[in-house]
Formats: sequence, C-alpha cells, structure tokens
Amino acid sequence: MPTVLYEKDGRIARITLNRPEVLNAIDDSLPGELAACVGEANADDSVHVIVLSGAGEAFCAGYDLTAYAESAGDNSVTQDMPWDPMKDYAFMMRNTERFMTLWRSHRPVICKVHGYAVAGGSDIALCCDLVVMGETAQIGYMPTRVWGCPTTAMWVYRLGAEKAKRMLFTGDKIDGREAEHIGLIHKAVPDDRLDAEVEALAERIAGVPVNQLMMQKLMINQAIDAMGLNNTQMIATVFDGITRHSPEGLNFKKRAETVGWKEAVRERDLGTYDWTADRPINAPK
Repeated sequence: MPTVLYEKDGRIARITLNRPEVLNAIDDSLPGELAACVGEANADDSVHVIVLSGAGEAFCAGYDLTAYAESAGDNSVTQDMPWDPMKDYAFMMRNTERFMTLWRSHRPVICKVHGYAVAGGSDIALCCDLVVMGETAQIGYMPTRVWGCPTTAMWVYRLGAEKAKRMLFTGDKIDGREAEHIGLIHKAVPDDRLDAEVEALAERIAGVPVNQLMMQKLMINQAIDAMGLNNTQMIATVFDGITRHSPEGLNFKKRAETVGWKEAVRERDLGTYDWTADRPINAPK
C-alpha cells in the first residue's frame, strides 16, 4: 500500500498520509511519496487548493521510532561511530526538502490535524499554509528534550523567538486551543466540526483563480525566505544529526533498544532520566 494517497475532488486535491496502523509515522518512503503527491497537484491546472490530512486516529506521530530508535544498530538516522555528519545531513535534508514542497507548492495547502501532529509530524504540518486543528488535538516537538531538532525550523517563523523558545526548551505538547491562542496555527475548532471547517475553507479558497493564489503565496513566502529560512534550516538539520549522535542521543537510542521506544519516550518527556549519566534521575551512582 502507498504511504500517501492522492485524489482530486473538483478544484480540491486531497493528500492523505496513509500509515494509520502506526499513527502515520514517517518511514523512509513517506516523505518522497508526499512530495510526489504535491507535485501531481501542482501539475494539474484544475487544482486550486490542497487539503492534507492523516488516515486513522492521528495526523502524524513523527518518525517511526520502532524502526529508527528501537531497532538495534545502524540505520538511516543513527550511524555507528565514528559517524559521518554529512551523510546524515544529506538524508535529513532530503526529507526536509520533501516536507518543504508543501511550503513551496504553488497551490495553497490546508493541513487538517486531528489526534497528534508531533515531532516530525509537526514539521510536516507547519510547512503548510494554513493549519486547522481539532481542539483536543496535540502538537509539539518533544525530541528537543533529547534526540532531535526540528529541521524545517518553522516554529520560530510562526511564533517568533520567545514563544518558539518556550516550546523547544520544554518539548511540551499543546492542544489546538493553545496553539491557536499563541498564533501557531490558523484555527482550532471542536473535534466534531473539524471536517466541516476545513471543507468550508477549502471551498472558499477554491473560488479564487489559480494565478491570484499563486501570486499571493509567492509574495508572502518571499518575506519569510528573506529572513533567512534556508540558512536556518541548514543549521537545524545539521543540529538534528548532532542531537542523535551526541552522548545523550546515543544513550537514548540504547535505552530504546533496551526497554522499548515507548518507555524511553515516556522517561524523556517526563524528565525522569539523566541521558548524560545514562541512568534514572536520583538513581544511586
């Protein structure tokens, strides 16, 4: 089965992340298939707007930690030491560029978030033009606590420095209501109204000529690009590799291999594990 589905409904293209059995977690295939679907929508002159969503119980739960953290040994995101940072950069920047096809799409992209848009899933969502969340949906980048840096760096461009620091210093998740309140997303609505809200917005945008939509998006995006987006993403993607190959990052992966990634993530998010010393906090030395 494809990891991303594409269909067209009149002037609306619909792209759906399609790994519902793992909350649409990102594997090696998903970023490329996502970019291909965005390309297909942009190549169709009859498409005016794209709606991006996730199948099943969530939008996207980030990278698939069963494959990347829990499995023993070398893989795409953790190399045996000594590691090659440019090999890591090439892999992660390729994914970043594929996520950024949403940002660079000539068609506006609405992201519909239910359940979770966390870790790498938040990278995908925040590359879209407009994010609409269910009020109880959760968004955040928890790997900033250990084992990650958001490679698209869209947090700072959406929130400004201080609010972005609050989110990335803590790795907290917030619900749709708070995400709207701090200006991270366009709108949060009751969960049972999410589909209707996104449909109404997509239909409204679909009534505008494609060339007009393209000009407005290019103009607004240029303002962000002029603030150094490409440079920031290069640094963020290099740092992402460093976080995974630092002593703490390697200890996190070892912990995930030992107790399973769910327990390692629980300890990370609660702050109950000392990743530098590789032991629970307050454990005997």
